[in-house]
Amino acid sequence: MTSNSRYRSRAPRTGEPLHDREYVGFATLPRQLHRKSVKKGFDFTLMVAGEFGLGKSTLVNSLFLNDLYKERKLLNAEERIKQTVEITKHTVDIEEKGVKLKLTIVDVPGFGDAINNTECWTPVTDYINQQFEQYFRDESGLNRKNIQDNRVHCCLYFISPFGQGLRPIDVEFMKALQDKVNVVPLIAKADCLTPSEIKKLKEQVREEIDKYGIKIYQFPDCDSDEDEEIKQQDKGLKESLPFAVIGGNTVVEVRGQRVRGRLYPWGIVEVENPSHCDFGKLRNMLIRTHMHDLKDTTNDCHYENYRAQCIQNMTSKMNADKRVESPIPILPLSTPAVETENLIKKKDEELRRMQQMLQKMQQQMHGQDL
Repeated sequence: MTSNSRYRSRAPRTGEPLHDREYVGFATLPRQLHRKSVKKGFDFTLMVAGEFGLGKSTLVNSLFLNDLYKERKLLNAEERIKQTVEITKHTVDIEEKGVKLKLTIVDVPGFGDAINNTECWTPVTDYINQQFEQYFRDESGLNRKNIQDNRVHCCLYFISPFGQGLRPIDVEFMKALQDKVNVVPLIAKADCLTPSEIKKLKEQVREEIDKYGIKIYQFPDCDSDEDEEIKQQDKGLKESLPFAVIGGNTVVEVRGQRVRGRLYPWGIVEVENPSHCDFGKLRNMLIRTHMHDLKDTTNDCHYENYRAQCIQNMTSKMNADKRVESPIPILPLSTPAVETENLIKKKDEELRRMQQMLQKMQQQMHGQDL
């Protein structure tokens, strides 16, 4: 290695075991990445959507063991009639065993509550596109350090347990979002249904999802060398869609143990009991096993499609107007940034002239050959 290298390899010492002398050290890379990631922290943005009264906030609090809706104001019937669809964000920093997570919950109050719900999903799609737009602008800027990722990584869509499958608004909403975010359908308030009714409703929802061509989040296939336990767990998750969930933050006593559940005259529903609902499977999928895949799918699939469309629009404008224009609104630039942009445009003009000269030379050479 050169004398100015930051890290130097050392000659093996006499008496060292052979495997130590042949050890290079790049096997510690995962440990280095782990240490760096833990120090930096993680972020995750979750959207919850569905009509009022399906237990969205209760479920979110149950998932993350946190009260994210402390300042929420409950509206009366008259206020709900006048309410329009809006977007609200709740951000909280959670730490568990030294690992920090910046969690952002995006709620959609007013969705599906109006008499006329035509295009009521438009504010939601606009919000998702705005986050893509902001990330694309930051990523294309001169300073790309510490880019804040506010893109929506997953949308939990709550389906009413009182209907006969999907309603038209359910179909239209999921189809409007299917190419922008990972949609995970849930059957809300599963304690309102018997096990046979839950099974029947799940089958009906799955059939209608296939019938209407709705693209929901697809779990990645397990590798062939995975443990049998992990394969069975993955199979169970796929077969459980849509998840039938129950939310509850009240602690009750069952068989001498304190558990979270809901107390009824006829008995107790345990939130984390797999024989009662799919809450545990949803939590495992969302937090413990597939959170990183949800983020990867958002970046590599949904955002990449948006980015490709933006670049295609830029190319089309360049060909039509003979100049490069951004298809998205550009924030006001400071004076140095303006000078940099002018310099880039000049370089583009020079490059274009050189390409034209090269084409003429190639045509002349081709004519001589003929």
